[in-house]
Amino acid sequence: MSKLTYKELLDAGVHFGHLTSKWNPKMAPYIFMEKGGIHIIDLNKTLACIETAGQAAKNIVKSGRRILFVATKKQAQEVVSDIAKELRMPYATERWLGGMLTNFATVKKSIKKMQNIDKMMKDEAFTNLAKRERLMLSREKDKLERVLGGIADMNKLPAALFVVDVRREHIAVKEAQKLGIPVLGLVDTNSNPDDADFPIPGNDDAYNSVSMIVKAFATYIEEGLQERKVAREKENLEKEAAKKAAVDAEGEEAAEEKAAE
Repeated sequence: MSKLTYKELLDAGVHFGHLTSKWNPKMAPYIFMEKGGIHIIDLNKTLACIETAGQAAKNIVKSGRRILFVATKKQAQEVVSDIAKELRMPYATERWLGGMLTNFATVKKSIKKMQNIDKMMKDEAFTNLAKRERLMLSREKDKLERVLGGIADMNKLPAALFVVDVRREHIAVKEAQKLGIPVLGLVDTNSNPDDADFPIPGNDDAYNSVSMIVKAFATYIEEGLQERKVAREKENLEKEAAKKAAVDAEGEEAAEEKAAE
């Protein structure tokens, strides 16, 4: 796996924090210096934190569990949704629907409703509905898809959340904390790193910075998924070998019994 370098982070502007007047004192361990009224993030700490959070994510997906990506700020929406789709992980990038975790049973009903409308719209009977009724159903489907489309195949709670800007996504973070779901998150100098179980200090406002961090994080998930695939293939081969050995043993036993007669 290709590792990020200090220079790559520097070139992407990951080190740029917020104005010193807007800082959260709990971010002090991750700040290198102050320059021109701006806090500069210690990129060595960023590299170490990406490794720690990445390994945690890798272990989660290796066990067959899933990570929910959360990023509703404009500069993060596209890259996060694209990467989550590639990884086949659930995501929330339009807006966080209150209770998405803590009231998941109700959310699942809304997902089911969205799927039923989609199925209905593909049916011939849909064309026989009044134009106004068709329009209302289409609008409702679009509205549900914007909010729930990224979690349409999430049939149970995620094992962890990956959050871009824990300060902005405080509702999602609080819900995860309430349920004991670990949070892996990108934290800027105006954020509280304690809100993430695995904080990654970095610029969460610039597209290049967010893109680099998310893509680096994704490589750990890809590696975990690949290792899980290899392990499952090995397990299936071992089962087939054991089954064949059992069949061969039965055949030999039957042949011996016949010979004995």
